[in-house]
Amino acid sequence: MVSAARAEFTGSLAILTSFQREGVVIVDIVLRADISVPVMTIDTGRLPPATLLMMSSMEQRYGITVQRILPEPAEVNSMVDTLGSDLFYDGVAERRLCCNIRKVRPLALAMSNTRAYFTGLRRLQSDTRANTEVFDRSGFPVKISPLADWTSEDVAQYTLANGLPEHPLYAAGYASIGCDPCTRAVAQGEDERAGRWWWEQDTAKECGLHFTPGGRAERTVDVLLRDVLSRVNP
Repeated sequence: MVSAARAEFTGSLAILTSFQREGVVIVDIVLRADISVPVMTIDTGRLPPATLLMMSSMEQRYGITVQRILPEPAEVNSMVDTLGSDLFYDGVAERRLCCNIRKVRPLALAMSNTRAYFTGLRRLQSDTRANTEVFDRSGFPVKISPLADWTSEDVAQYTLANGLPEHPLYAAGYASIGCDPCTRAVAQGEDERAGRWWWEQDTAKECGLHFTPGGRAERTVDVLLRDVLSRVNP
């Protein structure tokens, strides 16, 4: 799969990871085949300290420099000035706005000259990822998910067999790790992504990078986004 991606997207490939188990596996698989593929991560400004330590560990292990994708400071400041620093707790639309400003918009800009990127998505992670395609050509750039049909046990076995580092928060009961204020440990029997935006009910728990639900909340996000951006560029 990596060789097929290299053949099709030569010189315009990247790895996008948040250094969770799946992302670490993807980094290992791809860099074993081609150490020149850049490793990128979205640094929202609100990552857990353990994620930053994990990033440093990966840089040392593979002799690479991770490219950090950062949000536009003026947009973040406008959002915080308008809605507060903890706006994500106020409602679904506000939380998606925060994800949009800190993740979606920076990623779109960073990937504007990249034709395809590898991700660690798995179909069994959640209902919203059940139809994940290995090569998702529905948008640009193409999203490649080599682990789409892997189980969590497959990921664990690969990690153990290859002596890969693990994010420290797994030992604290986390199963899916994002921004510090928006992630908690999960209880026994809970879905892998139950700890992401746990205060939200009856909604698809994605940030917008992988899934954009429709409906009223999303239209509200558009209105909020226009308001925030109008303050940046009046």
